[in-house]
Amino acid sequence: MDPLTASAEIDLDAFAANVDTLRAHVHPAAMMIVVKAEGYGHGLLPIAAAARERGIEWLGAATPAEALALREGGDTGRVLTWLYGPDTDLTPLVAADIDVSAQSEEQIARLVAAAGTVERVARVHLKVDTGLSRNGATVDDWPRVCAAAVEAEETGAVEVVGVWSHFAASDEPGHPSVAAQLQVFRAACEVAEEIGVRPRVRHLANSAAALLLPEAHFDLVRVGIAAYGVEPAPGLATLAGIQLQPVMRLRAQLANVKQIAAGTGVSYGHTWVADRATTVGLVPLGYADGVPRHASDLASVGLDGRRVPVRGRICMDQFVVELGPESTAKVGDEVVLFGSGSGGEPTAQDWAAVCDTIGYEIVTRIGARVPRVYVARVDVEGVG
Repeated sequence: MDPLTASAEIDLDAFAANVDTLRAHVHPAAMMIVVKAEGYGHGLLPIAAAARERGIEWLGAATPAEALALREGGDTGRVLTWLYGPDTDLTPLVAADIDVSAQSEEQIARLVAAAGTVERVARVHLKVDTGLSRNGATVDDWPRVCAAAVEAEETGAVEVVGVWSHFAASDEPGHPSVAAQLQVFRAACEVAEEIGVRPRVRHLANSAAALLLPEAHFDLVRVGIAAYGVEPAPGLATLAGIQLQPVMRLRAQLANVKQIAAGTGVSYGHTWVADRATTVGLVPLGYADGVPRHASDLASVGLDGRRVPVRGRICMDQFVVELGPESTAKVGDEVVLFGSGSGGEPTAQDWAAVCDTIGYEIVTRIGARVPRVYVARVDVEGVG
């Protein structure tokens, strides 16, 4: 897509400001910036470069392909990856000096084999399930996993760098699972230590816990969505006493402007019919670009300091907005689907609210054919 027609503007200065704010907030714990899913839709390598520019030691990448892409892009710092299948070859990760999560004796054995193949020590973070019921060793299996890791470490095949877990509901202040998971994690760390595990870092806190739960910070916190200026849940940044700056601004030019008569139906199915003569505009983005179809007839966009409503169904490549009977808008005028809100435009959270979803989904779903345009003082050509 022509970036003049539509683009996602990524403000890396805002990202840097968020990183600085959050790092000060979680001090003295270290901070990992999670860059999975193409940097939450903002661009993997430019976001990684901006994070390293701010002195961030740790990056988090969900999949091995993401972690290896960082290395291929020139990144040489610490990277943790954690989501892989039983047939995934772990050898390239060990060869690239990437930290790998393990939750079972079988995964540790695979890392030992990979270390032998490339003649390099495998760096491992042991994951325990404290109550999310996704990845992680169960409490019953945890001692055996720790023992297997210690045995592998004694042979020189692996280094146990971390012990970690993940919260289920840290974005819901007062949720009873939070205290329960903290207790399980502390106990798991004690069990690991008794068996002989001596990790450099213990990490449990995600963005919400980084904001609100200092008792969960331990040695390292993993910050994802908050670094991109989107709250894990509405109001959490205010509760924490900090301000975050949205990093992504999704905008487009009007591709068409026309007047329609009262009684005219708009878009597929005519789910909206004009009740007056009015002017409509065509926005050249659609659900193939990540604009949620279920925002049809619900969302709005920003235009010249005001909001104009989406009318009719959002299509694969485009949707219609009502500009109003007295509108003087013309083809080429800019509309903003979401941004910081400072110019009257909706935010990603506003779109999330009308779609009954979370801000994470709004920014991460913006598709690859939407150009990312970077606005920043930092170098975004590579990663350092």
